[in-house]
Amino acid sequence: MKLIRLLLLPIVPVYYLVTWLRNLLYDAEIKTSKSYDFPVVCVGNLSTGGTGKTPMVEYLIKLLKADYKLATLSRGYGRDTKGFQLANVNSSATLLGDEPFQFYNKFKNDILVAVDEDRQHGIEILSALKKKPEVILLDDAFQHRKVKAGLNILLTTYNQPYFNDIVLPTGNLREPRTGAKRAGIIVVTKCPEALSDSEKASIEKRINPKANQLVCFSTIGYSTVVISSEKTRPLASLSKFTLVTGIANVKPLLSYLSVKNLAFKHLEYKDHHSFTAEDIARISENELIVTTEKDYMRLKKHEVLKSKLYYLPIVCHIDKASVFNEKVKNFVAR
Repeated sequence: MKLIRLLLLPIVPVYYLVTWLRNLLYDAEIKTSKSYDFPVVCVGNLSTGGTGKTPMVEYLIKLLKADYKLATLSRGYGRDTKGFQLANVNSSATLLGDEPFQFYNKFKNDILVAVDEDRQHGIEILSALKKKPEVILLDDAFQHRKVKAGLNILLTTYNQPYFNDIVLPTGNLREPRTGAKRAGIIVVTKCPEALSDSEKASIEKRINPKANQLVCFSTIGYSTVVISSEKTRPLASLSKFTLVTGIANVKPLLSYLSVKNLAFKHLEYKDHHSFTAEDIARISENELIVTTEKDYMRLKKHEVLKSKLYYLPIVCHIDKASVFNEKVKNFVAR
């Protein structure tokens, strides 16, 4: 794969030019973006792959849900449906996509969860509801420039920061690095817990934020328990299990489990993998299965897995939490 991407290097200038020109047209208002008279917060990234958008959206939900009527709006990647869908008791990961279904399962009593490939269209429908939201959180919509979010939160990972990358197809960037200028907050995600202040300063210097941009650093914290539909168990009590993952970057999870000296084997699938009957039969051969919360949304419907399937929750920790929270809350309050 690396060789193929290297061979595609001559295409990089073409991709760069096309995406740069597209942004230029939006910046010059030749192509139009729609603004709204209520708070719209976008969580996104410049790169392909997992940067921790789901934990960040959940962080924002917990931060705001007590004070505002919230809605999340996602594309619904990997779903079998098209167009606008509003989550309800009959929804599933198949109808909504993994992450939106996860939001619904965790926060269905507090927020609205919707999906639509066209975020502008989705916002229009949400705004027309009788009980319309006061704040809309856009999941993975940084490049969806038909909508002009009032606050953009850009995520980039510690191991693969956007300033060390180039655009597709040889690199992983969806657009040139200059796109970072649209962000109000830049969060370096999946950092090691022992990240020093000097290294943070070095990274922030590479980012070179504008005066109005806040740079934060976050870590992913894993729970000490695993959860099923019926019970909760201490992670340390699992003597042997099979780990099933279908996420973009599994390295932090593997590192965490290894540090805990847990005995497990790993069945790894691609991000947003659609589990087949053959996959389920293979997975069900194991006595105890631990998976991510996102994968759990797709796997829990299979009766053959019900008594043996658990997920390991994660949470996002931000180093400048009070400053971050204040910036978000001040934007929403305005």
